[in-house]
Amino acid sequence: MHIVLFEPQIPPNTGNIARTCAATGTVLHLVKPLGFQIDDATLRRAGLDYWKYVNLTTHESLEEVLAIAQKEGANTYFFTKFGTRTYSDIAYQSSDYLIFGKETTGLPDFVHELYKERLVRVPMGPVMRSLNLSNTVALALYEALRQQAFPGLT
Repeated sequence: MHIVLFEPQIPPNTGNIARTCAATGTVLHLVKPLGFQIDDATLRRAGLDYWKYVNLTTHESLEEVLAIAQKEGANTYFFTKFGTRTYSDIAYQSSDYLIFGKETTGLPDFVHELYKERLVRVPMGPVMRSLNLSNTVALALYEALRQQAFPGLT
């Protein structure tokens, strides 16, 4: 599995997501610009001592990540409150890229225009604008892994 964070801004969110990726053997992709330095103390604290176990790749653009996924023949799913399907309606595969927008503004407009059929949402009540990014990533990733019988996990 692949988790992609588009221009993440909040170090503890990324640290928590990195820890989840380390625990599940999931590749973490960070799309620049980042709102912090990867060696930022806050980021490392959130990831604790798990950074050495994170399969981390950084990218200059989201288009770069999408080109890699396409070359690999992988599915891409974009998590947004504007999705028409819920995250649990997707039949995930081990090569899928789960893509999440930045905390303040979400995904870029071109994603909403070009990938309408791949926009996925997490249901929530009407009073909230969004869930915390690290919680959303964990929820989506563990659903994908559950569908695959938690490969390599005990």
